[in-house]
Amino acid sequence: MMFRYADINDLDRVYEIEKECFPESEAASYQALKDRIENGFFLLLEEEHEILSFINGMYSNEKDLKDEMYEGKYCVNNGDWLMIFGVDTPYKHQHHGYASMVMKEVIKNCKGKGIVLTCKEHLIPFYSTFGFVDEGISSSTHGNVLWHQMRYEIIT
Repeated sequence: MMFRYADINDLDRVYEIEKECFPESEAASYQALKDRIENGFFLLLEEEHEILSFINGMYSNEKDLKDEMYEGKYCVNNGDWLMIFGVDTPYKHQHHGYASMVMKEVIKNCKGKGIVLTCKEHLIPFYSTFGFVDEGISSSTHGNVLWHQMRYEIIT
């Protein structure tokens, strides 16, 4: 198994995985994923050229995740906060610890002040195991869903 950053050659496959992992109203568009690969943050875990899991997002100087960020607004190369938009694992690879492996790698290599993500209530315990703190209901209404904002602060 190895970690690597996605490149444009991964776009078709990550789009298929995104559609498998999220309902249509929540899934990133093909163009949004392309933008994240080219301008944002996109870390893959793979084995023998098969994607096992990935995390994507972008860096921003904004403290809170906003819906506009899903389309690339507020993205800066060396921002204070890594905004995570998706933690995706193809169905056949779920429940093997791959998402946890990618999250640990993201945390280990995060630049700036820390990481912000939104999640559904049932995923709060999962993200809490990494040290994320639930900040309550997010202002995000992405996909017409109730999200909790969680934050992982890097102590320096």
